[in-house]
Order: sequence, then C-alpha cells, then structure tokens
Amino acid sequence: MSASDDDVGGAPERDWEEVQSGPEFTELRRRLRVFVFPLTAFFIVWYLLYVLMATYAPAFMATPVFGNVNVGLVFGLLQFVTTFVITGLYARYANRRLDPIADKLRHELEETK
Repeated sequence: MSASDDDVGGAPERDWEEVQSGPEFTELRRRLRVFVFPLTAFFIVWYLLYVLMATYAPAFMATPVFGNVNVGLVFGLLQFVTTFVITGLYARYANRRLDPIADKLRHELEETK
C-alpha cells in the first residue's frame, strides 16, 4: 500500500477524484452556484446602493421617517436584516437541496474505506 492509496486514515485519493468528476457532484456544485451567485450579486448591489446613496444623496438619506429616525438609518438597519434573511434562506436551501446530495456522496465515500 503506497502513501497515495491511503492518506492518514482517509479515503483513497482516486475515490475523491471519481466522485468529483461524477454527475452527482456536478449537480451539487450547480445547485450551490445557482443559489449563491445571484444572492451574492444582489447583496453587493444592495450594499453599494447604500454606500452610494450615503455619499451622493446625503439630503435624501437625512430625510426623517419618524422622530429622529431617518432614511439612512433605516437603510443601514436593513443591511443587517438582509444579512440575516439571506443566511436563513441559505440554511433552508442547503437543508433541502444541497445536504441530501452531499450526505449521499459522503456516505458513498465512507463506505469505500
């Protein structure tokens, strides 16, 4: 048995390469990208809108909403809300669409040990 066949108790390297080139792993990566890339783009645009509005439209951002709360403060707080919503959406998506495939692949790799 050579060092490349068994890496410190792990599955043989060729097993991982077979899984990585297989259709299930390709589907797993596709599903991850379909979710992550659009939401990342959305969040970056949303954040840059906040920064640009604060920089180039300070009068609008200073518009009172109620009491001492202005549009800029609402936008800033919505950044946090957006982060938590995206995190929750990702966790839900991963549990339903990613984890079943990942668990199956991991189980198949562990059986080959």
